[in-house]
Amino acid sequence: MSDLHATLPITGSSSARDPVAICHRLAGYDFPWELNRSLEIAVLKTFCVPRIASLLRQTGEFELRPQKRYDDTSLILGNILKWGYDSPKGHAAIAQMNRIHQRFHIYNEDFLYVLSTLIYEPVRWNQLFGWRPFTETEKQALFEFWRVVGQRMGLEEIPATYETFHDFNRAYEAEHFQYHPDNRAVGDAVVKLMQGWLPAIAAPLIPNLIRTVADEPMQTALGWPAPPHWVKQAITWGLRLRQRLVRHLPRRQRSHFGVDQANRTYPEGYQMRQLGPETTAPSSSRCPFLRMRAVLKGEL
Repeated sequence: MSDLHATLPITGSSSARDPVAICHRLAGYDFPWELNRSLEIAVLKTFCVPRIASLLRQTGEFELRPQKRYDDTSLILGNILKWGYDSPKGHAAIAQMNRIHQRFHIYNEDFLYVLSTLIYEPVRWNQLFGWRPFTETEKQALFEFWRVVGQRMGLEEIPATYETFHDFNRAYEAEHFQYHPDNRAVGDAVVKLMQGWLPAIAAPLIPNLIRTVADEPMQTALGWPAPPHWVKQAITWGLRLRQRLVRHLPRRQRSHFGVDQANRTYPEGYQMRQLGPETTAPSSSRCPFLRMRAVLKGEL
């Protein structure tokens, strides 16, 4: 997709024709920083579900190779957002994601929940801290975009409307968010990773920053104490100040996609097949069919 798409007006008619163009613009031009932050919250929210967190902890990826796991996820989603799901790179990213997931027995409703976070966490973040909220057209485009990705992943019973998928998202969280030590272990591993990105003097800010933007059900499910009230007020003030300042800056004319930035895991570049766990053995799978298929293919 060329940068010409960034100049398309985001109107109701363009959304109906091409949610890919709208999401390209949102991710690469209008809200690259906001989308990255909201998708980090989306990842943390998946750790609030014990059966998801336990599976992730079994793989060891977040505790042993957190930077690779973070970068792999960012690159897969980033390629889909930048190039679109019908592009060769988009196809390759979705295919690699499917290859990773087929090693494990994952409930369809868990897949649906993870997919829903890619829609509603950006919307929630922008409502609170974005330089402007998403328009209704943009919200619908996010829904249509990720719904197609879910279909390409083979997910079943994807809700048919923005509103019904939102209701599913909220109901799932109310039912499945609960504390488990595995939730805390993988959540703390990601916080430690983020602390490593900053100078030592600034690293202690990260836990309080994340706990400030995490809602109460997240804090409870991850076993995280709420930050001190004055700390939460200061961080919220800082985010709101950024919100007001960015609102008055000139709009970005060059794209700023995460997949085009320097990458800690792959400083010399990467191939799509490199993304994901280093082993192909489905040792954590609870599905006898998948394990038998792995035996026949010589993977175990």
